[in-house]
Amino acid sequence: MPRSNSDRGPYPESVNRLIEALAVLPGIGRRTAERLAFWVLKAPSEDALALAQAITAVKQTVRHCPICWNPADHSPCHICADTRRDASIVMVVEQPKDLINLEQTGMFRGVYHVLMGRLDPLDGVGPESITASDLMARVIDPARNSCGVEIREIVLALNPDLEGDSTGLYIAELLSKTSIKVTRLARGLPSGSQIEFANRAALSDAISLRQIV
Repeated sequence: MPRSNSDRGPYPESVNRLIEALAVLPGIGRRTAERLAFWVLKAPSEDALALAQAITAVKQTVRHCPICWNPADHSPCHICADTRRDASIVMVVEQPKDLINLEQTGMFRGVYHVLMGRLDPLDGVGPESITASDLMARVIDPARNSCGVEIREIVLALNPDLEGDSTGLYIAELLSKTSIKVTRLARGLPSGSQIEFANRAALSDAISLRQIV
């Protein structure tokens, strides 16, 4: 049944739908969603349509790399496909944004594995919610790894907080039955901080001074 005029509020139905869609974005509340919606209304048609087309293109073309789980528009991603990198060393990160920050240091020439989250039992995030099983598949079968190379070292580049440490311990326990060398970033990163917000110098030190788990 269509909504009555009193249910719709002061905006046309299409504007209400846009506001509601924007409000579900992380960190976007109702007021910010309204401001963004009115930017779309006032912007030149080509700018608003370019935004819509960019969102459509991302959803249609970007997929997770079948090897490392980093978002990519081709398979495998450009990092996994790069034969100049040392695919025997895999750095494990929580989210794609962590990979980007670590990659920007220029200090790491191995490859990556994105867990797409971290263990957080209080929030209902268990081992089945992260890509640890895909990581183990790469360890067990070199054909599943970048360029078909056998893995000899796993670097745990997880955030230095309770959830990150718990996730690291879980990954290390899985790898304890293998001969893989397991290291972690040096604690040049302040405890409780996020890789996302660390500067390049701190990340560079953490990579070069990584420690055996």
